[in-house]
Amino acid sequence: MEEQESAAATATDREQGQSQSPQLDPEAEIERPSSAPISGLQHKLIRLPLSRIKGLIKADPEVSLASQEAVFAIGKATELFVEVIAKDAYSYALLGKRKTIQRKDLDNAVDAADEFAFLEGTLE
Repeated sequence: MEEQESAAATATDREQGQSQSPQLDPEAEIERPSSAPISGLQHKLIRLPLSRIKGLIKADPEVSLASQEAVFAIGKATELFVEVIAKDAYSYALLGKRKTIQRKDLDNAVDAADEFAFLEGTLE
């Protein structure tokens, strides 16, 4: 009997909590200015220079145009890739009781992970 009363009290508390919680107003969300340049926000989200990335993309003769969004996406993907491989290489440096990543640590990281198989033989 007590369990039924406590369950009913809990259900009542939940209903009251829902009625007291403020409803989200779609107009109350953060407004993003449509005229603001995307690249200003993108520079804060990426650490690599977008101008260098765009230059590397333009160096490929098969690529004629690259949008700012594409340049940003490639830059962010590169940043994440470098972060992952650096963390893996750092773990091998720590195994060698060092804090500095060396070439052999990168080689070990590439050899150990299947996701880096495409890099095998490129560091030679």
